Amino acid sequence: MEHELPKPNPKPKLDSPEKPERRAPQAAGIGNAIDAQDVVKLYGNNLALDHLYLQIPAGSFFGLVGPNGAGKSTFLSIATGLLEPDRGTVFINGISMWDEPVAAKGALGVLPDGMHMFDRLSGIEHLTFVAQLRGLDKQSAIQRSRSLLQTFELPLDKKKTISEYSTGMRKKIGLALALVTSPRLVVLDEPFEAVDPVSANTLQQVLKEYVKRGGTVVLSSHVMATVESLCTHVAVINQGRILVSGTTEEVAAGQDLNSRFLQLVGGHQQREGDLSWLGR
Repeated sequence: MEHELPKPNPKPKLDSPEKPERRAPQAAGIGNAIDAQDVVKLYGNNLALDHLYLQIPAGSFFGLVGPNGAGKSTFLSIATGLLEPDRGTVFINGISMWDEPVAAKGALGVLPDGMHMFDRLSGIEHLTFVAQLRGLDKQSAIQRSRSLLQTFELPLDKKKTISEYSTGMRKKIGLALALVTSPRLVVLDEPFEAVDPVSANTLQQVLKEYVKRGGTVVLSSHVMATVESLCTHVAVINQGRILVSGTTEEVAAGQDLNSRFLQLVGGHQQREGDLSWLGR
């Protein structure tokens, strides 16, 4: 069913503006790590998510791609409980994010874009603090933290604080924070943005191993080549709607993913503006 984008006036109306529409937990899709149902999000008069439906299979390496402003970060924020929708709901492994938030978030590891950290702590201090905060005993927290720091080739000592970390190191410690509790699902918003190739490769190898062990990874990215090489499943979002979703091969439809993406979002269209003077 098509839905028109809102006009500046009047403000868009929802069927149930006072309270987001809920659905019984038992109706959630079986076998899905994330099941988003009729999700709507408004920022003033701007319709960021337009009655969005998306199912992400458990055990998949799932890529969410779309142009800037398409709704990727908004959807991931809602899916992880950081932002409440104006309508609809999201289930995490069959558990409603909004009816049972503690249980739903307990299965999650999250690396948001621009994640804020305790910069005055060292890597080991930050990891053990978060691990214990989320229920691990001190010994297990230290053991897991040391293992993750070694895997990501980050300092084990307490002398170097996170404020001294490079961008690549911050992404590594961010992913370590998401993994330290061994969640069933990890959600990553632009995890490879501004990361050097060596650090990106380390992140990718760890994520691949995590999926092999039965975990689910959901990431957003602008880099189609990376998504195509890593992800088993892909969804394309534009103007707050899912245009297509399925296995990477199904979505690509016989093309490379970048060409298919441009075809879907209108990237091959002729742009206005005469640049015939450029380079003369």
